Amino acid sequence: MAQYRHEWKHMIDLSDRIAIRQRLRAVARPDGHARDGRYLIRSLYFDTPGDTALREKLDGVNRREKFRLRCYNGDPSLIHLEKKSKRNGLGSKELTEVSAAEVRALLEGDLDWMARSGRTLVWELYQKMHTQLLRPRTIVDYIREPFVYAPGNVRVTIDTDIRTGLSRTDFLDPDCLTVPAGDAPAILEVKWDEYLPEIIRAAVQLPGRRASAFSKYAACRIYG
Repeated sequence: MAQYRHEWKHMIDLSDRIAIRQRLRAVARPDGHARDGRYLIRSLYFDTPGDTALREKLDGVNRREKFRLRCYNGDPSLIHLEKKSKRNGLGSKELTEVSAAEVRALLEGDLDWMARSGRTLVWELYQKMHTQLLRPRTIVDYIREPFVYAPGNVRVTIDTDIRTGLSRTDFLDPDCLTVPAGDAPAILEVKWDEYLPEIIRAAVQLPGRRASAFSKYAACRIYG
């Protein structure tokens, strides 16, 4: 069963990024998967012909989900299929590994391997590609600076340079053209389990501002 976690999300400017980064470096540690403190994320989001995932996000539907493929630093040797779910303001993520060959088959319309995969999440996507007509919709690229703090299982990320593949879905093409998603801001995300330690709360505080509902997927879908 997926574990639901608390989430904060804030749009931040350059001065916010500098201040928050400095405070986090003093109290948290960089994620071990980062290179020089950051990595490139590429995601390929799925949606229905009627844009169910997009519309539910924009409408603030209380219970919703979305599927995506994700890789890091352009490395096709590790690709995750992920399902993100929201319920009562809490978020969860389920994931499983898929191979580049499997992704290539999916993008070419060959779904038979999904029924035979033996992976629950792959089977769920397979069913929804048939019943809800879920299909790849757009690529989203961005740079992430991740920090972790063990008490509370806290993860803080700063995402910048959000780019959209417009209507392109060639997830495995390293030369796939992406363009800036308009004037999309940098995004600060804070996720934790039962409690958020005060030392992290202080490090990420933004006086006078409230959490936002910014969606990278929605920002990139404006363009295709």
